[in-house]
Amino acid sequence: MTRGRTPLPTSHRERLKVECRVMPTRREIFQSLAAAVAAGRLANGSTVGAGALAQGTPVGSAAASPPVNLFDYEELARKRLSSMAYEYIAGGAGDEVTLRDNRSRFDGLRLKPRVLRDVSHLDTATTLFGQRLEYPILLAPTAYHKITHPEGELATAQGAGAAHATMCVSSFATTAIEDVAKAATGPLWFQLYVQPDRGFTKALVQRAEASGCRALLVTVDTPVLGTRNREARAGFRLPPGMERENLKGLVGNASTTAHVDEGTIYSSIFDAKLTWTGIEWIRSFAKIPVLLKGILTPEDAALAVQHGADGIVVSNHGARNLDTVPATITALPGVATAVAGRIPVLMDGGIRRGTDVVKALALGARAVLIGRPYLWGLSVDGAEGVRSVMTILRSEFQAAMALCGHTSLKTIDKSVLW
Repeated sequence: MTRGRTPLPTSHRERLKVECRVMPTRREIFQSLAAAVAAGRLANGSTVGAGALAQGTPVGSAAASPPVNLFDYEELARKRLSSMAYEYIAGGAGDEVTLRDNRSRFDGLRLKPRVLRDVSHLDTATTLFGQRLEYPILLAPTAYHKITHPEGELATAQGAGAAHATMCVSSFATTAIEDVAKAATGPLWFQLYVQPDRGFTKALVQRAEASGCRALLVTVDTPVLGTRNREARAGFRLPPGMERENLKGLVGNASTTAHVDEGTIYSSIFDAKLTWTGIEWIRSFAKIPVLLKGILTPEDAALAVQHGADGIVVSNHGARNLDTVPATITALPGVATAVAGRIPVLMDGGIRRGTDVVKALALGARAVLIGRPYLWGLSVDGAEGVRSVMTILRSEFQAAMALCGHTSLKTIDKSVLW
């Protein structure tokens, strides 16, 4: 018996234990509310945009913690998007070995921190084809922005401009290049899928030039699409009323047709006959720099220089075409060595942290491009979400530079790796 206390009857003690065990803390209450907002309201398709997370709840409110990194945005987007849209964007080819490697190979690289260096001022600017970039991160070309947000590429362009970043518009945009250009407040590049109709292809390049695009990225790694199991399971198709606006005018239904013609690996919207001669043909009339997007091997990098490419984007198409090819960060050093500084080398694939940008620059990239992350931002908060994603990545990059003891892009090389 405890002195000075009257013991509770056994039944009362047991009841008190139960009540104490089930009584939630304030933190648990708020976590439950946040989970309810995300899992319930977002899953039910509540409108998200112009700073709202769900039904007027601000992104940074107490009921829902603000996204602080790119992974946070993906998790919010997964709950916000339809299953079809999310699986289309997130998925890769085959067993997604390369999709996982694109991320994990970055994690396997270690940085070398240096101390007691004056890092009070950082210069993150670079120049590409006469264009000044405030920092070496661009928005990669991605298709069908309207499946993530009603304003589609218009909102992406506005968000990119607010973040002082260059946006590369896809041939498969759901908004015409002319309309994107009108909405843009920052620089635009244009990505080209060469069409079997070469006259249409030439006219499309000229439309991009007339719209003020400053560079042309020719995708060279897609004579056919890869085996995209996740996309097939999700039954991906363009929703009614949505088209590839830049392909309107092609013979047939190229602006709305499926990616692959039934019963074959080929498609009417990709030219499987494209060769280096076709690249020379584009170079003969293009008035803006021509970059080849989808180079992975040193052999093809050397041929790109030989055939007059102005730049290269090391890319495995976001791991969406041929599975079990190397991660882009693995392929980058070989391409950079083959090019030997003769033309700029950029890269995309797997970049989710500012440290990844440092590693890419260390291994020979002049700049990097991101795709999926800004689509997550677009789906969560429209133009503001795009701006936020780019701002987060830029800040992380600056912090990584400073902690590695570097104040300029010019000094970032392999010595920054452990």
